[in-house]
Amino acid sequence: MSSYDDLPFLPVTELAPLLRSRQVSPVELTHQVLERIEAVEPKVNAYITVLADEAMAQAKAAERNIAMGNYLGPFHGIPVGLKDLLMTRGVRTTAGSAVLEDFVPDEDATTVTRLRQAGAIFTGKLNLHEFAFGVTTNNWTFGPTHNPWMPGHIPGGSSGGSAAAVAAGECIAALGSDTGGSIRIPAALCGNVGLMPTYGRVSRYGALALSWSLDHVGPMTRTVTDAALMLNVIAGYDPMDTATQPVPVPDYTDGIEGGLTGLRVGVPRNYFFERIHPEVKQGVEQAIARLGELGADIVEVDLPWVEHSLLAEFAIVMAEATSYHEHLLRTRADKYAPDIRVLLEAGEAISGPMYLKAQRLRTMIKQSFRAAMEQCDVIATPTLPHPPVPIGQDTVTIDGVEETTLDCMVRYTCPVDLSGQPAIALPCAFNDQNQPVASLQLIGRPFDEATICRAARAYEATTDFATRRPPL
Repeated sequence: MSSYDDLPFLPVTELAPLLRSRQVSPVELTHQVLERIEAVEPKVNAYITVLADEAMAQAKAAERNIAMGNYLGPFHGIPVGLKDLLMTRGVRTTAGSAVLEDFVPDEDATTVTRLRQAGAIFTGKLNLHEFAFGVTTNNWTFGPTHNPWMPGHIPGGSSGGSAAAVAAGECIAALGSDTGGSIRIPAALCGNVGLMPTYGRVSRYGALALSWSLDHVGPMTRTVTDAALMLNVIAGYDPMDTATQPVPVPDYTDGIEGGLTGLRVGVPRNYFFERIHPEVKQGVEQAIARLGELGADIVEVDLPWVEHSLLAEFAIVMAEATSYHEHLLRTRADKYAPDIRVLLEAGEAISGPMYLKAQRLRTMIKQSFRAAMEQCDVIATPTLPHPPVPIGQDTVTIDGVEETTLDCMVRYTCPVDLSGQPAIALPCAFNDQNQPVASLQLIGRPFDEATICRAARAYEATTDFATRRPPL
């Protein structure tokens, strides 16, 4: 055994060299992560299914392979959690719903296969808002996931279990999915990094759908470089997902330490800085100023039509989700959580003309982003308008205006799902109680995840946020 006793909180960039040089064993690392899961799960509830025996078997196999010189790369021997809408061969995949509580796939999702081939160790299946249709992970069947920094508060969603597990040291990295913000929202609320790749960059094959034209799968990690390393593994064309594009996949860590000198950062003052919590606004403004101090050229850009993003997002998601669930709604409607059933049944009211108008509006929003990107290399915005709210709180009031928690949390994220561009969320402010209150969102050109990772890493390197731990 090594002398390391805090392995669950080290990033992949530090663990990988230790594993490769055999200073740390995958067995030791996995054992510590599983001990951490056992210790904090009663408070966090990040997992639906813990795969302790399977993880230890994978860890022993990784130890043997590394000892024989068959090192597979940075994720070899790294414990990874999987959002429980990603299919896993021989392991139940519930999508957080009683509708699928007994569903055991006979194949892996493509992203799971690629991580398996890279030597990752799977600790289990992570909690989520049922069928990824929400932002709280207040799960009706499996119980709510708690924010590790603020128990009793939401971790965000729908990938709340993924973000909470990373923050709490219950896995080193996790996979999430994003349709209206479901990677970036929980990453922001749990103080870690969430990367939504370009639509078509990462396969969704084997990821149970919410909205086929908006769904993304991506990394949730402690650091920006870890997210880039994970994207290296999962990105690339997949003939099983016709939305994926045969675009070359670079090494996203190449040039990630390149800094910001000469990079143009666009800041849209319309929409993204309206109706925003004061702590969030202050944190994001300071982060943008820091980007300028680091050498970026800060330019103001305009994004017309984005104020209509919620209308387009919900019309598209509700119509596509209801279509996907049509058979199950007719045969197992009583198994759905009440809030999810209401949304899916409401989707039946989305007419063909309404859906087409939403898609036309989406095109205009996409064109708005493309035009703005001609003036800059990266767009910087807040990830969310508000810090974490208590579990069960259905509304949020900012500047005297009340809105649903759902509307509030997707306001700044869903425009990017509509545009299909890559975006990364990373923490940019903690309060006096050492709780994450603000997150910076960096948006890039299609298939240019490398630049947003480079910009995010430059900012991250000036903070200690990645090393902070929740008081569990």
